[in-house]
Amino acid sequence: MSVAAVATATALLIGACSGTGTGAGNQAATKDASITVFNGATGTITKNFNPFSSTALQPTLGVIYEPLYWYNFAKQSDPTPVLATGYSWNAAGTELTIKTRHDVKWNDGQPFTAKDVAFTFNLVAKTPALNPSGLAAVAKATADDTAVLTFKSKSLMQEPAVLANQAIVPEHIWKDIKDPTTNINDNPVGTGPFKLKSFTPQSYVLGKNDQYWEQGKPSIKEVRYISLDSADAASAALVAGKVDWMSAYLPGIDNIIKSGKDLSYLNTPVMTTVIVTCSNAALGCTGPQTDPAVRKAIYLAMNREQLTKLAGGGVAAVGSPTLLLPGRDDNWIADAGTAKLPQAANADEVNKILDAAGWTKGSDGVRAKDGKRLSLTVQTVTGWSDYISINDTLKQQLSAVGIELKPSQVSWNEWNAAQTNGKFQLSLDSVGLGASTNPYFTYDSKLATTNTAPVGKSASAGNQSRFSDPAVDAALTAAAGTTDQAAQKAEYAKIQSVVAEQLPYIPVYVNSMLTEFNTSRATGWPTKDNTYVLPASWKAWDNGIVLKTITPAK
Repeated sequence: MSVAAVATATALLIGACSGTGTGAGNQAATKDASITVFNGATGTITKNFNPFSSTALQPTLGVIYEPLYWYNFAKQSDPTPVLATGYSWNAAGTELTIKTRHDVKWNDGQPFTAKDVAFTFNLVAKTPALNPSGLAAVAKATADDTAVLTFKSKSLMQEPAVLANQAIVPEHIWKDIKDPTTNINDNPVGTGPFKLKSFTPQSYVLGKNDQYWEQGKPSIKEVRYISLDSADAASAALVAGKVDWMSAYLPGIDNIIKSGKDLSYLNTPVMTTVIVTCSNAALGCTGPQTDPAVRKAIYLAMNREQLTKLAGGGVAAVGSPTLLLPGRDDNWIADAGTAKLPQAANADEVNKILDAAGWTKGSDGVRAKDGKRLSLTVQTVTGWSDYISINDTLKQQLSAVGIELKPSQVSWNEWNAAQTNGKFQLSLDSVGLGASTNPYFTYDSKLATTNTAPVGKSASAGNQSRFSDPAVDAALTAAAGTTDQAAQKAEYAKIQSVVAEQLPYIPVYVNSMLTEFNTSRATGWPTKDNTYVLPASWKAWDNGIVLKTITPAK
């Protein structure tokens, strides 16, 4: 689902915004306000509220169905209890006991108990198609408020997947569903703050769940989700006061927001834009990028100040060669020297590295080695305007040090297939969100040998660079075997040292994540001083937190 989220977020970078003024301030707020959300949906909306489906409509997770706990990716914080009130592991790390919340009802009035939790995880365990993460647990309700999950082996790092990334479903409904992989669940019964009220292929409405377990919430009466044709249409709808919540990159955002007294925005950059390199010749990668010296040269030849200005609109944030987030993840970054990316190009150092590696400049200014030119292709998706700008700018920056870059634009399907199957040299992408903010979930996905595959085979588990290093694998195994954060940090330090030197993923910057709000009908949206969620309107789980927190404007 993270891939879909990134695709949606990036697709919104296409459009610019024009227009002046806003009609939002002329609309009187009422008690039990209704709001409108644009979460990136374009074209016809296909009905699907199956919480196990990768194509479920976005508010399915968090708004209609809830997890046991919720993690805030906007900052380092402890998980927030939702349907659970506590949990504990046995000493061997093979048994997880969960205490469930009392006095919770499904939106059809039936009581929620630990039996629903046990049923959910057993359904996942016995249905491989529902279990892409490989969750290996069987569950039993030992009391109405206690569920025990038993794993085949030590599984401490399964904790976030269990607690915060699995929607709990009602046994009394799902026990009678013959095929949970294909059922669209057109009348969803959840515990969340809202429930389905009406649906059309152009929009759908969720109404407040009057039986919601959290007293006094939600305050908002209805939430309408709409489909729009383009980012331009979304921008116009925001300025006209027809949308209350959306996430889109809008050039000149400050001037746009100033044009309407009821408009505000928040930037919460959390996804690092990277150049994915097919790095491993032993697994079939071919091209100059398999040479670590070339990857280091590209890393140091970037003028990131220029890239941030031209491609990031001045609102991208500084990244880290560790692939973690400066600010949020400072306590996980072991070496202060790798905390932040260099912002200026270092041509002298690039030339030294390439000279030492045997890449010499030819008469055309392009370096070569053993008769092969230092020429590389880099792919991105047609219409991803920020990434297209990165490629065009990098082409000029790398040319200055003798590296020829050939950008290409392809469809999303072509881009994804090439990257997943290793049929590329360089590819622009971003490091998405893991199961929690613990670095393990970034490093395991992107770097573990078990999560990659030879060129020609799918590396859908995440390591599309085909990177493999025994020291990194050993550190990941050690980190997975403990919950001691000091011990984990020591292992991550080893990984960070390798990653900063080998650079299988060459970081550019932390991409902006702009979210816009209309405060004429509802207030209490996240702010710079109160990032109580990651507020992107397309973000699963967090939507439920936002919608039960905001209140009608007075």
